[in-house]
Amino acid sequence: MKPKKNPKADLRKKTVLFLQIGLIVVLLFSYVMINLKTYDQKQAKAEQWDPVEMTEEEAIPITKVQEDLPPPKPKDPPVIELIEDESPETEDEMESTETSLDDIVEVDEIIEAPDDDPVEPVPFEFIEDVPIFPGCESLDDNEERKACMSEKISRFITKRFNTGLGEDLGLSGINRVTIMFEIDKNGDVKNVKARGPHKLLEEEGKRVIKLLPTMEPGKQRGKPVPVRYTIPINFKIQN
Repeated sequence: MKPKKNPKADLRKKTVLFLQIGLIVVLLFSYVMINLKTYDQKQAKAEQWDPVEMTEEEAIPITKVQEDLPPPKPKDPPVIELIEDESPETEDEMESTETSLDDIVEVDEIIEAPDDDPVEPVPFEFIEDVPIFPGCESLDDNEERKACMSEKISRFITKRFNTGLGEDLGLSGINRVTIMFEIDKNGDVKNVKARGPHKLLEEEGKRVIKLLPTMEPGKQRGKPVPVRYTIPINFKIQN
């Protein structure tokens, strides 16, 4: 015989319901356990915030304004007492320094002392007003006058210097004779010196420089002064 089952006693019909109830119970338990927290009572007491203590630490210091003290009273000035001179000695009488008109010596003419102090020559590069070579008078600029003077002196030397003298002396190649001279307060050439490869060439350079015309003297601060000038004479000897 087969056992008979009561359809009402079949529990498989409520399986889904029981499953849902179990899940709800598990979720509620998990939620309660997650939110459950425990604290150490000693640590909680140690970390408790004390508003009184914080206020004392963060208290703003009070700034005291120093009152200006009144200036000290000035001391009384010392009292000076006048004491009469009781000495019987009499003072020496001072002689008068006044001069009468009768004692004044009349001067017929005042003669100024000549200015004999030597003036050091100024280098041509630093002179305020350069000497003016004949033919450069129309130029107003100082630099233009310097260039004009150098050009005319070079042309003057080129025309008159005897370059054949070097060939007669047996020299060869490029030779140089350096001439140094001064243009004095009157514009004349003075103190001519030369340096070159041979004595005769030095003398030839001096001879040519002494032929330079009189110039308008150079000026420093508006006064005529001697001016030092240096020029090299270069010439090549063809063998």
